[in-house]
Formats: sequence, structure tokens, C-alpha cells
Amino acid sequence: MEAELRLREPIASIHSGWSPELEGVVRTKAVEAGFSLFGIASADSSSASGDAAREDDRFALWIEQGRAGEMEYLKRRDANGTLLRSELRVAIPWARSIIVCAFNYGSPEPASIEQAPAGAGWIGRYAWSGSRREATVSESEELQAARQSEGFLATDYHDELLGRLKLVEATLLGAAPCQTRCYVDTGPIVEREFAARAGIGWIGKNTCVLNQELGSWLLLGVIVTSLPMLRTDPLEIVPDRCGSCTRCIDACPTDALVAPRQMDASRCIAYLTIEKKGAIDPECREAMGRQVFGCDICQDVCPWNTRHRNGKRLPSQAVISGMEVRQELVNPPLEWLAAMDSREFKRWFKGSPLERTGKKRLHRNVAIAMGNSGQPEFLARLREWAAGEDLVLAEAAEWAIGRIGSASIGS
Repeated sequence: MEAELRLREPIASIHSGWSPELEGVVRTKAVEAGFSLFGIASADSSSASGDAAREDDRFALWIEQGRAGEMEYLKRRDANGTLLRSELRVAIPWARSIIVCAFNYGSPEPASIEQAPAGAGWIGRYAWSGSRREATVSESEELQAARQSEGFLATDYHDELLGRLKLVEATLLGAAPCQTRCYVDTGPIVEREFAARAGIGWIGKNTCVLNQELGSWLLLGVIVTSLPMLRTDPLEIVPDRCGSCTRCIDACPTDALVAPRQMDASRCIAYLTIEKKGAIDPECREAMGRQVFGCDICQDVCPWNTRHRNGKRLPSQAVISGMEVRQELVNPPLEWLAAMDSREFKRWFKGSPLERTGKKRLHRNVAIAMGNSGQPEFLARLREWAAGEDLVLAEAAEWAIGRIGSASIGS
């Protein structure tokens, strides 16, 4: 209320850039919108210090080394051949500052590395989200029915965070008219770089942003603005608190973490199960284990996250409307996922992150997970798929059948 009252009066010095008062008003709105952390960073990489200042060069080298896999959108360049994501002001010349808002999606549900029921798969924690709210009147009855499952509407963090960012943006524009753009994993920007510059946390050895209080269960949204930073000294960067720990690197099944803070995305299970089209390299399949969409292993083993699960400080932000946990997606039975036809897939995943990956790729991943389970009860389903018309799924099923056979002989 106090922040809203202040907005009725002009804020001094807003036309020259970010004032402490303006920052306070916008920060208050971000908290009201449900964000856990808030920070502002300069869009000029020369204002950063330490590792943050070298992130632009690292990104370009990462692309050159082929570690982006088939994610062509990361490789886009301007007319001069400069990578758009290598420097924000290449893509958005008027950018002067970045608002970074972090949403904590941590929850007390089991971790992927804990004992799970036999035959269970794993869906990345961020994709469990749903809402008990009513569908909007603008949605057709068919879409409402498709999105609703067991009393929940499937949600996607991209949409949920964008809506909250728009509230923060409106507050900023009401106080200090300027140019803005909101992004949630969709813009020409390396969000983690600016999160580190804005004081949200440090970049961990698993390449995730880590916060001392909340760990790495953070979804990032950014607002690019034309407001310059008034301070001229480099922003203070959060100290790296990973120390000598290498648990994330040691735990990565596919050796995607090739060095501290260096990931070969083409080997990452999250990339393989979500972004990779067509057949998955047989060399990576066994290591994929039971993961069918995304992977949380490098975060689950991180001491900054495990202490929350051990009861010392359980995050609570993820229970807000729109980001509630759909319990059916925690350790989902592989057979349940395999049995989904297009209508059932749509009913459970329309409006969720899994929608973009689609049923075909999900079933390809399920087939590999079934093979890794070693359980003969999955053979009937796998043989059905192996005889089907989807060549990618058929090949994955054949591999899984052979894997189960090998496991049976070994036992």
C-alpha cells in the first residue's frame, strides 16, 4: 500500500536513471507479484567484474565448440555475424539495465535421486506445475477440458512468470516511462549472467544460478529497460560458495558437465529428452536412466539444495497459485505415460512445458526409460511400439527390448 501511495507522486531523478526510491517501488511490486528475489544489473558487460565480465566470451566459445547441440536459436547472429546472445546490446541497442526476478519453485516432494517406486519415470520438477483456479472465460470448452486434469489446470512457468513480470513492468512504466521488454527464456539474453550481475546469486559448477538461502530451484524472468544505472562503480558480485565441491560434476550420468560451469548441452539429459529431435545417441541412452522429461540430478545432489529437503528451511513460494505441484507427475508410472493416446496426452499436458516436446518424443523417452528399468513387464508395450509406424519410437523400443534382455541374462 505504501508503495502504491508513493506512485501517486512523481519520483525524483527517474529520468536520469535508477534512483534508490524507484528501485524500492519496483522491488516491492516484484515481491507482491510472487517473486522470491529481485535485482537490477547494467546491460553493459564492461560494468561487470570477475567471471561475470568474461561470460560473453565464454558463450561465444561454447557455441563454437558445438555444445549447443541442435538448439539453433542460440546460434542466431546479426548482419555482421555477431552472436545475438553474446552481448545484449547487439540485439537490443537501447538496453541500459536489466531487472532480474527469480521465482523459487523448490518443494518438499521427493528428489530424483531418492528411492522411487518400481517402474517410475521422472519429469523435471519445474514441469509439475498446475493451478486449481478456474479456466478463463476466453477459453473454449474443449481447451478447458484438455487443460484440466484431476482438478488442476496444467500451467507453464513461461506463462506464469511472464504474467507476473508484466505487473512489475506496469509499475515501472507508471513511475518512470521508458522502453521495456519482458522475457522468460525467450529473449536474446543469457539470463544467468545478468542474475549473477544483479546479485541474485552465483553461477554454480552445474551452470545453474545458486542463492545461499534458496539454492538453485530458481526460474528467472527479466525486464530489459532503457533506464541507465546511476552508479559508475562495478556492481558487487555474490561470492562463489561452491568451494571445492564437485558433487554435481561427479553425479552427471552423461558427463555433460565437462568442467566447472561448463556444460556440453548436447550430452545433457534435459536437452536429450526435451530439445533433441529424432533418435537419441545410443551412447547416451543407458545413462539417461528413468528420466523422461528434463533432469534434476545435478541440482538434487547440490548441498545448497539438499539442506532444504532435510528440513532446515523448506521453500514455500512454489505453492502460490499457478505453480502448485501436480502430484501425479511426481515419479509418474512409465506405463501410465506409455498408455497415453493423443487425447489423454493433451488432457494432462496441454498448457504445460511437455506440450512443446509432444507425445512422440515423450514416448521415445519412455521407451528408453523402460529399457533401463530392466523390467520384463514392459516388453509387451515395447514390442507393440517396435512394430509401429513411428520409426524413431520403433528403434528406441527395439533398443529397450535388447536392454531388458541383457539385464535378464545378467541376473
